[in-house]
Amino acid sequence: MNLKARTLVPALGAVLLAAGCAGQPGGGAPGAITVEASDDACKLSTTSAAAGTIRFDITNKGSQVTEFYLYGEGGRIVTEVENIGPGLNRQLVAEVPQGGKYTTACKPGMKGDGIRGEFTVTGSAAAQGGAAAQAVTEYKQYVDGQADELKDKTAQFVAAVKAGDVAQAKQLYAPARLPWERIEPVAESFGDLDPKMDGREADLEPGQAFTGFHRLEKDLWVTGPQPDTPAIADQLLADVDQLVAQTRTVELTPAGIANGAKELLDEVATGKVTGEEEIFSHTDLWDFRANVDGAKQVVAVLRPVLTEKDPQLVATLDEKFAAVDALLARYQVGDGFRLYTELSPEQVKELAAAVDALGEPLSKTAGVVAR
Repeated sequence: MNLKARTLVPALGAVLLAAGCAGQPGGGAPGAITVEASDDACKLSTTSAAAGTIRFDITNKGSQVTEFYLYGEGGRIVTEVENIGPGLNRQLVAEVPQGGKYTTACKPGMKGDGIRGEFTVTGSAAAQGGAAAQAVTEYKQYVDGQADELKDKTAQFVAAVKAGDVAQAKQLYAPARLPWERIEPVAESFGDLDPKMDGREADLEPGQAFTGFHRLEKDLWVTGPQPDTPAIADQLLADVDQLVAQTRTVELTPAGIANGAKELLDEVATGKVTGEEEIFSHTDLWDFRANVDGAKQVVAVLRPVLTEKDPQLVATLDEKFAAVDALLARYQVGDGFRLYTELSPEQVKELAAAVDALGEPLSKTAGVVAR
């Protein structure tokens, strides 16, 4: 899910302090377009750039956590960076091969359409070849495979929901979400589908309907099936079908998929590690595992590129992924995981620290790929 504004669980507030994936104070990337985000403004040092690698250096001078987006035609998300806390700085590397009219947006509070502005890209850039192009091809194959799995598993879950088999639907809920969580940066790039399919009740905006996975999660674990539960299930499956069709035509870039890996770790640090993502079912560790797997897949396809340009970074990533994997293995039960509420505060902090340690080197991959 897009990292929307969150009301943190007080007992876990310290966890987010440990999971420092939100950025660094100060900052400054040579040659980058600077973005000054505040509660009521989104100021760019320039609103145009040549096609190719475009670097943004975003500083949050407001009082709310913010996001920065670059949108393409039809509102498609070209690239984004989320969860930038007040006073913090994040760098974003975008590969934009074709000129045209784009839109930038800062989203104070991480809600709504944000503060938008026009952005022009001129000319065109040659497509990358060699190992970088192969990485994109392999990752696209991975996305297609996960999309097919999402469709199949969601259909099974929806069938159980509509049959009124609550016990079976509960068993199928977390497995159905795994492929979604593995490719979430790609899945959420298609505008309104993400909030419809993965929106949390706590993040609803005025007039927004509560639908998708988490509405059904509440029906299964809290309220019991409601009169409109079958219709909600049908809509989820229809939205999944639409998503799968759109992923077939998605255009990916090496830096873009590297950015996606960092987004997946941000999802863990600001959602899964707080226990707020699966607040009714407490199946957060399933999502945690899937987000980490998705990030590992990105590094796997980019490994030849990263090894050539920064072999030490690859070694560090391998070490930090192994540490996170070892922690998750402690909580695995059969093909699944313990409920998140069964973990102690100390165990949660340990997970947060491991994610933090992985997020820092992972944030460097897009810049290395774009060299």
